[in-house]
Amino acid sequence: MDFHLVPHGTDRNYTGFFTKTIVYTGTLVIFLASLGLTIASIVVPKWVTYQSDKPNYDYSYGLHRRCSSITDTCESFPQREDCHGEDRYFCSMWRSVGFLMSFAIVLQGISVVTYLVILSGGKRLRENGWSFLSLMVGLSAIVQAAGMSIVAYLFDNEDRFFVGWKLDQSWVFCTVSWCISLFCAGAVILAAKVLPSEGGYELIPDHDDLRIT
Repeated sequence: MDFHLVPHGTDRNYTGFFTKTIVYTGTLVIFLASLGLTIASIVVPKWVTYQSDKPNYDYSYGLHRRCSSITDTCESFPQREDCHGEDRYFCSMWRSVGFLMSFAIVLQGISVVTYLVILSGGKRLRENGWSFLSLMVGLSAIVQAAGMSIVAYLFDNEDRFFVGWKLDQSWVFCTVSWCISLFCAGAVILAAKVLPSEGGYELIPDHDDLRIT
């Protein structure tokens, strides 16, 4: 790729190409932060936590682990004994959130690959690749928002989450992540609709060229 801050010679279409490349590159960097937050929300077992002062201990639920400061250990969650009777509904919903977040990682991975293909490709990809890219990024945001909403619903309606429990770091990571993804999708769509295409402008020849002709 040939980048010039100032058009020169007989170059054409500088404005559209350079500006769209900046949009793709900038949103890719931001989107990578979103991907990092999504991974953190899965790895860090702090979607919902409980802290007690007397006695001093804390207890937390992650998507795949639950941890207790009393035993200073984490164990797999939910386990088979957690999914009997009335707890089956909670268990099913919690596992659904884990699936949704894993699916979001897949969609975000596809989005990153799409970004790289567009940036390394030619004019056609830069002009037309935005539709598939924004679709993948937008879908990842929707999937994460669904997972976040399910956890918030369980937090508000499950008896196990009594006073003292709170939505914690991982839930916040997920929320910020899908908001960033939504912003990136919107920025890509806006750039595609508003910014000039690579064939949108032709540079005005300088005075020397006019004299020669």
